[in-house]
Amino acid sequence: MAQGTLYIISAPSGAGKSSLIQAMLKTQPLYDTQVSISHTTRGVRPGEQHGEHYYFVSKQEFESMIEQDAFLEHAEVFGNYYGTSRAAIEQVLATGVDVFLDIDWQGAQQIRQKMPSARSIFVLPPSKEELDRRLRGRGQDSEEVITRRMAQAVAEMSHYAEYDYLIVNDDFDLALSDLKTIIRAERLRMGRQKARHDALISKLLAD
Repeated sequence: MAQGTLYIISAPSGAGKSSLIQAMLKTQPLYDTQVSISHTTRGVRPGEQHGEHYYFVSKQEFESMIEQDAFLEHAEVFGNYYGTSRAAIEQVLATGVDVFLDIDWQGAQQIRQKMPSARSIFVLPPSKEELDRRLRGRGQDSEEVITRRMAQAVAEMSHYAEYDYLIVNDDFDLALSDLKTIIRAERLRMGRQKARHDALISKLLAD
């Protein structure tokens, strides 16, 4: 069976990365593509389910997993741990299913070191003005928070060249088409196609 591919997807807040991932998933059957579910030590929020939104664990459990090198990447954000389980990812990939991982550039660097076969995609907004408009359009952040997010966005975008693919999300439908094209092209790579069609190839080459 062909091994699935791990896709790292990064972007500044407001670039439309999450919307692209969700739209992509709606076009892909579950047996083809899944989104990685992270472990976290933060509390469960209303409407969240263990194993669906996050794997909720205690700080002690999380730190034990760190000691066991159980994470492909992990970070502490506002006093809470977040991490991507190596075993969970490898288990899904072994079934031939592709996995999307939504993380920042720092997490992406960690994963490239531990899983060089991963493919990485960076999503850019069409302009700073459009990014600012999108952030304000959410209607949930103060001016101070928006200013901070814009500064963080510039820092995040400065790492775009570390990625394998670059998508500019100006027209959403076009950006989604670009994402689908990347996935399709990766699935047509020789290694995956050879594993998928091994029986056919053997018959075609038989005397």
